[in-house]
Formats: sequence, C-alpha cells, structure tokens
Amino acid sequence: MSFSQGLSLVILGICLYIFWQIRTVLLLALAAVTFAVVLNRAVRLLQKKIPDRRVAVFLLTGGVALVAGSLGIIIIPPFIDQLQDLMGFAGEVIERSQTWISNLGDLVPGFALQDLQSLETIVGQLQALDLEMIFGHFLAWFSSTLTVAFNLLLVSIVIIMVLLNPAAYRRLFLAIFPSSRQKQVSHVLDDCEEALAGWFIGILFNMTVIAITSMIGLWILGIPLAFANGLLAGLLAFIPNLGPFISVLPPAAIALLEAPWKAIAVVVLYVVIQQIESNILTPLVMKKQVSLLPAVTLLSQVIFAAFFGFLGLLLALPLTLIMQKWLDEFWVRGFLDQH
Repeated sequence: MSFSQGLSLVILGICLYIFWQIRTVLLLALAAVTFAVVLNRAVRLLQKKIPDRRVAVFLLTGGVALVAGSLGIIIIPPFIDQLQDLMGFAGEVIERSQTWISNLGDLVPGFALQDLQSLETIVGQLQALDLEMIFGHFLAWFSSTLTVAFNLLLVSIVIIMVLLNPAAYRRLFLAIFPSSRQKQVSHVLDDCEEALAGWFIGILFNMTVIAITSMIGLWILGIPLAFANGLLAGLLAFIPNLGPFISVLPPAAIALLEAPWKAIAVVVLYVVIQQIESNILTPLVMKKQVSLLPAVTLLSQVIFAAFFGFLGLLLALPLTLIMQKWLDEFWVRGFLDQH
C-alpha cells in the first residue's frame, strides 16, 4: 500500500467518525430536506398566484404553522385526558389478569400449576409498580428536555432556508461531484424528489384514513377512548409494519376489560384496516413512487433503528428510498449493466 492510499484511508476513517458523531444532525437535516421537497411543490403552485417566492414561502409556512398549532390546541388537551384514563385502564388490566390467573388455578392440572403460579407472580410484580409514577417521570423527562424544542426549531429554520432558494443548495450539492457526473447526480436528485413527494403525500393520506376509520370502528364496537386510540393508530401509521402492530395493543387491552369477544373484534378491525391500507390505499395513492418490497421495508426499519435509534426508525423509509435511487443509478446502471 502506497503512502497516498494509506493517507486516503486515514482521511476516510476520520470522515466516517465525524459523520457518526453528528449522525443526529444529519438525520434532522434529512428530515428538513424531506419536508422542504414536499412544501417546495406547494410553493411552486402558490407562485402561480403570487410571483414573489419569499412571500409565497412565508405564506405557506405560516399557514402550515397555523394549522399545526390549531390542531394541537384542538387535539392535544383531550388526548392527554384520555391518555391519563388509558393509564388507569392499564392498572385495571393487570388487576383483572391477576384475578383470571388465580381463578384459572382451579382448572389446570397439577403439573402446570407451578408455571401458572410463576405467571401470577410476574403479574403481581407488574401490579406493584406505580404505573402513574413511571409514566409521570417519562412525561417529565420528555417535556423538560430542550433538545426536542431545539431540534424542531432547527428543522423549521432549515426548511424555510431551503425553500427560499432551493436552486442554490442544489448547485452547492452538485459542486461536490466532478463535472462529468453532475448531470447524472442531478437526475438522481430529481428521482429522489419524486419518490419523497410521493411517499409523504401517500403516507399523510393513509394516516388520515386510518385514524378516521379506527375511531369510527372503535366507536361502533363501544370501546372506551376511541378518539385517543384512533389518533394513535393514525400517528403510528407513519411507521410501516411496526406501527399497526403497536397501535392495536392499547384498544385490545381496554376491550378485554369489558368482554373477550370485543378484544378479538378490535384485533379483527385493525387487521381489516391494515389490509385495506396495504392492498388498496397504498397502491392507489403511492402508485410507483414507493416500489419497496415489504421485507425490504421491515429490514430497513430494524437496521436504521439499531444504528440511529427512534429517529432512524421514523426516517427509515425515506432513507431507504434515497439509497435505492442512488444505488439504482450508480451501481445497477453505472456498474453492473456495463460489466
């Protein structure tokens, strides 16, 4: 190995180390760019009525902030109240489970009694936990940290900056590459923009439909906290595969308190909604913009969550879409097809 090659490896290692240390900032930048790509299309439409781009950007971002704030004022207070009720239900579920296990002890054979007693002990330990205290500490930690507010502020500022002059940031990014590759890179950026816009619009539509149908279905079944659980289902629909599985747990546990058949009905309801979303809504809305196989989507979520935590889980799909476009252009077409 020559000296120049060794030096290149050292520089590469240093760059990778720096990127790893600032991975959270890079993910936040990606989130800002994703939203900026979507909003940029809205700005272009608005510019047909308002030629001044700055005015159009501030009107659009101000409108988005106003809508988000209004929804927060309307949704968050009742959601917090219902979430507190949900925590009360959690304690009741544990209590009822312990009673059922105790009653079941008279019906099981002797060889299984020891395992049943162990299960009862576990449930008893869960009951001993002060769930409200644990949840209170979690909320206090989450709400008191300034990191969340700073990250939201950072993302908002970057979005506005990119929207004001997206062409300049595009030229800056293209300048990193040699002139012989800039046209190819520009083509990849266009593909990424199409894919991200299609993904965001599709997932936003799916979240809305899932939230509304879940609320209506839970209300028809007579499940308490239908609003909170329906809203939770809509929000968790942002995370493919894992989100629907997590969202069914709270309403199923609440339904179990009233009647076992209601818990089964809730599971069936969520399975039906998920099938409609996967087989009808997603193909209809997203079409060819998001052409990822389900197994690839699931593995990408696990990998990005392992490396980047919860933020990586949220951004797993757009990250995978971007990687797919770059690999398709430079690896599949640029290397494999030529060899």
